This record gives sequence, C-alpha cells and structure tokens, in this order.
Amino acid sequence: MTSVRFVPSAPRVWERALVTGGAGFLGSHLCERLLERGVAVDCVDNLSTGSPDNIAHLREVPGFRLVAHDIADPTAPGPTALLDGPYDVVLHFAGPAAPADRRRLPLETLEAGSVGTRNALAVACRDGARFLLGSSSAVYGRARGGRQREDDVGEVDPVGPRCAYEEAHRFSEALVTAYAGGEGADAGIVRVFSAYGPRMRADDGRVVSTFIRQALAGEPLTVAGDGRQTRSLCFVDDIVEGVLLVAAGRSVRPVNVGGGEETSVAALARRVLALTGSDSPLRFVDRPAGEAERRVPDTTWMRELYGWNPRVPWEEGLERTIAHFTRDVGAYPGV
Repeated sequence: MTSVRFVPSAPRVWERALVTGGAGFLGSHLCERLLERGVAVDCVDNLSTGSPDNIAHLREVPGFRLVAHDIADPTAPGPTALLDGPYDVVLHFAGPAAPADRRRLPLETLEAGSVGTRNALAVACRDGARFLLGSSSAVYGRARGGRQREDDVGEVDPVGPRCAYEEAHRFSEALVTAYAGGEGADAGIVRVFSAYGPRMRADDGRVVSTFIRQALAGEPLTVAGDGRQTRSLCFVDDIVEGVLLVAAGRSVRPVNVGGGEETSVAALARRVLALTGSDSPLRFVDRPAGEAERRVPDTTWMRELYGWNPRVPWEEGLERTIAHFTRDVGAYPGV
C-alpha cells in the first residue's frame, strides 16, 4: 500500500447536516447519532427502500426534518433549491443497499450512484460543506483472497449479476474523486463492509437478518454453498462511529470501515441458532453467482489514522439484533 501523510485537522463544528438515504438502515443510525451530538439533520429519502419506522422516534426531536425526495430524480425540483441548507456536512448514503433491493431495482441503484451522487455533491459544493460518500466493499469485485486493502483491485465484471450495484459505487467514487481534484471539493469516501444491527429488514437478503428471521420462524437456515465462505461483520454502532470519524477528517481517498471477528457463514448460522434457542436445521443451497469467497477489510488506515476499532463483540451485537427482531414482530413474516 502506498504511504500517506496524515495531517490532523482542527476539530470540525457542525450545526446542520444533510443525510441522503436517511430513513434506511444505516442512514437512520447516522441521523440519530448526529442529533445526539446536537447537530440539526435534514433526512432525505424517497422511502423506496427505507422505512418511516426507522425514523419515527426522531420526528419530534428538535432539529430533525424529513424531506421526502428522490435525490436522483432528474425531473424533481433542483436539489440545491429544495435542500436550502446551509449544511456543514453532507453524508450521501442514498440508493438500494440490501441484496434484495438492488436485485429488483438495478436502474434505481445506478441512478443513485450517478445522478444522486452528483446532486448531493452540488449541494455540498454550494455550501462549502464536507461531503462523504457511503460506498461499499462491492467496489472490490470478487476478491482474490486476503483482506481487501484500499488500493486493491479485484475481479471486476461490468455485466455480471451484481454489475448494477458494483458499477454504481465505482462510478460514484470516480465522480467524488473528480470533484475533489477538479472542483476542489472537500470530499471523501468510506467503504462500508457488512454492517448489521437493529433496523435491518427481515426480507432484505442480508445473511444476518435472513438467518435470524428463519430461526425465529422455525424455518431451515439456508446456507449458500458449503458455508465455508467467510465474512467479517461489524455492528452498526461501530460503523456509524467510523463513518463520522472519516467525515470529520480531511481524507480524500477511500477508507475501509468494518471488520472484527472473521467467521464462516455456516458458523454464523450456528451462532444464530444458539442465541435464538431455535432447533431449525441448516439447509445448504446453491451459491449465488458472483458471491465473494472472502469479504474481509484491511482497516489499517482507520486504526492508525483515526484510532478506530470495532468495540461491540459478536455476542452482544447479535443479541441486540435478535432482540430488535423479536420485539418488532411485524418487521418480518412468519413469526
């Protein structure tokens, strides 16, 4: 990895933030954390994949505003007019992120990464705000083994089964880089790896939510392939802390956020069974085309530049996630 010289910046003082995709799983947690820190938040979401339930507890919090708007809609009023600001920070996390959503909404995924990113950048540039793109580990394509470093390039297939999601994030990263270089925008990129936690949808296709839903419903847990493929999940509280650290810095180049204990998918399924007390069996099914054998981030930069490390252990994170699913019975079918 090429070396980088990190120059600590003066502490940033934010009064008002814009969070696109703010009613989604990760976006809602970002809105909540910012409000807890005394930052006023405009939450922009068209609610195509996000849920009003995710932000219902924020609606009466002073400084919170929901703007029902598609940041990627070219026919809507100009975003710089609708989102009046001024903003100190713009966190762009709009677009289908869950596997189930990006499979059924490929065009919307591409539009969020292209038109949506450009519109959000325009708002940030208008106000001289810090801009942070919520990107994904998907930009690495099919990893070649080992931990993914920010300067790695995996096996990329622009017309494969995951192409819309992967190419949307690659394009959005290229757009942010161009704005930072050509327009002088204060813009950065954070690549999120395998976040999990409360407010995940049971039908979103993520491995943790799928296993929990199936275990609580007494259904077989569907494990792709032989289950030996590994993941390194990170609880949402830790992800949010990492994202806000990068937002408060001056980094332009991409930074990985995620990680923790690496485990196989089959071992994860067995952990969920143990924590839920379910006697459901494992059922092995065909692996989806294009699924990575190993998705584990190298977080050296996050640890060395920002002093960040995941703090929520697996047992606690899974227990809190299971409690969310158990409490919000209506959030998933079959229970």
